[in-house]
Amino acid sequence: MGQDRMGTHETLSVGELAARSGVAVSALHFYERQGLLCSSRNAGNQRRYRRDALRRVAVIRVAQRAGIPLAAIGEALATLPDGRTPTQADWARLSRHWRADLDARIAQLTRLRDQLDGCIGCGCLSLRDCPLRNPGDVAGARGPGAPYLEP
Repeated sequence: MGQDRMGTHETLSVGELAARSGVAVSALHFYERQGLLCSSRNAGNQRRYRRDALRRVAVIRVAQRAGIPLAAIGEALATLPDGRTPTQADWARLSRHWRADLDARIAQLTRLRDQLDGCIGCGCLSLRDCPLRNPGDVAGARGPGAPYLEP
């Protein structure tokens, strides 16, 4: 670990953070540009990250894998206090906040999966003329998009 301005070993270089987190340096720079991470600069103008950046990167990666948009991740991280590692209680609060959105997406994906199976199974492969799902193109009157998938 690198030395911070006070001469202690409490900061990480971007390379150390990348190695410890398993995230590419370019991704860390991107996260920083998006406001998800912050760094300071040492006397040599090199980035230095506090150790709590490791947990923040872990939260970002888990949230991304769950399909949460970076903007929502940034909003959630902005609610955390600066200068300390996010705790289990912090993560529980963040995950409760995201739960309704994730449940809605799961329901939408389940409908999509179930309807794709039925459509592909009929063999006509035409949503405009499908005698089972869209006789006479009645879905066209509902407007653009995927009206059968919307709740």
